[in-house]
Amino acid sequence: MITAGLIQRDPRRFTAALPMCGVLAGGVGTWNAGLDGEFVFKTLVAPSAPLQLVDIANPGANAGLALQLLTAAQATPQGRARLALAAAVGDTPGWFQPGTPEPPARDFADRERNQFLWDQNPDFFFLFALRRELELRAGGNPSWNTGVSYREQLERSANRDEVRALYRGAGLDLEADLRALAAAPRIAASPAAVDYLRRFIVYDGRLHQPVLTVHTTGDGLVPNQNEQAYASVVRAAGDERLLRQAFVGRAGHCSFTPGELVAAFRALVHRLDTGRWDDRTTPAALNAAAASLGLGPSAFVRFEPTRFLRPFDARRDDE
Repeated sequence: MITAGLIQRDPRRFTAALPMCGVLAGGVGTWNAGLDGEFVFKTLVAPSAPLQLVDIANPGANAGLALQLLTAAQATPQGRARLALAAAVGDTPGWFQPGTPEPPARDFADRERNQFLWDQNPDFFFLFALRRELELRAGGNPSWNTGVSYREQLERSANRDEVRALYRGAGLDLEADLRALAAAPRIAASPAAVDYLRRFIVYDGRLHQPVLTVHTTGDGLVPNQNEQAYASVVRAAGDERLLRQAFVGRAGHCSFTPGELVAAFRALVHRLDTGRWDDRTTPAALNAAAASLGLGPSAFVRFEPTRFLRPFDARRDDE
């Protein structure tokens, strides 16, 4: 996130950039997506609990309560279905442990268990505790869900089939829960806090130097959909020729091998030296480059992330 922010704020000081596992949807969109997951969790799993989604007074106690409620929900089919819905609106992947194979696409039970593990560590700590640190810096709550349709968010989510299957298996009425979410009171943001988070930072898509991003496909802290958000604003700015994006087929946040890191760096250096990307950023070329280094395995794959569900970038001037 900082890498992409630096080249936007002061491009003359840099010749290229290699953001890795970056929060490339920007601060506003990222924390809004987090609020969506919090909101679904509290509304459906613990509507009467004194769990604070924003304006958090005691972050340690708040996170502790959230984890207690999370563990209790995971113990029942109904709770797991609702946890899957909360994970779906944030596109939390169903793959947690680096070094393990990705669960099959239709192994919904295993994928939900992995989403629970992401919630358990570290996602809920960020959402229900570290949000407080952000609010102190921003001078208020910078996140909102006014105008958000969770029915539409589910339809756009990569995890929608999982949610439907788990609801059927638990004997729950998904439509009733979606109506409950639609009727639940919304959360508004402080305009001054939004302005703070826009400055630190959202992206305008204007590139002045080559940028190669690298992301694991099973990243539950910074979902791979961040790459789609970044590519969309770069394309809108007309600078897509300067951007290449590479993906590693692995679970984990920043769980890259030394070979993958060096191969990506060398591909970027090639672009600087020659003025051309050529084919150096294809999965085959990156894997071959990594293999030649003798620095361990590599798992670059051809991958297309789905849409980031709560986009907010420098082209937006409204809530």
